[in-house]
Amino acid sequence: MALRQKFAVALIYPSLVTLVALGVIAVLLVYVVPQVVAVYQQSRQTLPWLTRALIATSGFFRATGWLWLALAIAVPAAFALALSRPGLRARWHAFVLRVPGIGRLAGSLDTARFASTLAILVASGTPLLRALDAAAGVMRMLPLAEGARAAAARVREGVPLAAALKSQKLFPPVLVHLVASGENTGRLAPMLERAAGELERDAETRLAWLAALIQPALIVLMGAIVLVLVLAVMLPIVSMNQLIR
Repeated sequence: MALRQKFAVALIYPSLVTLVALGVIAVLLVYVVPQVVAVYQQSRQTLPWLTRALIATSGFFRATGWLWLALAIAVPAAFALALSRPGLRARWHAFVLRVPGIGRLAGSLDTARFASTLAILVASGTPLLRALDAAAGVMRMLPLAEGARAAAARVREGVPLAAALKSQKLFPPVLVHLVASGENTGRLAPMLERAAGELERDAETRLAWLAALIQPALIVLMGAIVLVLVLAVMLPIVSMNQLIR
């Protein structure tokens, strides 16, 4: 929960920047640009291609504004409905885990939850197979949860836990190595707790890097869009001044 709160706090600023910038751009395209461009059209001068593109874009969004608003509501609702199906949710989670940066972050968070739960259960004397089933049940990413259940099935056949986790090729090497060390020394619960701590720190580091990259990237992107809008409006004025001279 603490890591999820940090993740939510890290996304507040980029989300606000995106929403405000999109609102400003929408107002410029739908209301401001048509009024400014109308002056240029009355002058009957040849407009720069950037200005013509802006006029066409503004007309397109004005004609289809309600459609975009409906899509903004319908697409998230349809996406949430699709994720309610286990098969589609499993494919989506598999895709997220393959995304560079985000996949490692999601995997570290889920594996830390798995290792922490397993450490608590093993330390309390719960049989390993029951502890594995319970720990797999707290995982959010379906491919990782299925991998944990498959590892539990191999442990039931007599395979060591570290080898069973390694065979799934889904879990971070730090978890596999520390579990192997815990099994060899008879200190499985402390090693699982240590693995959970390492994975949580890795997730915090990746979250900090992700937030540090997203914020300036959004500012640069939105600034570039506003710059294009300003240039499209100002270029005809520059052309008129040159003609007057």
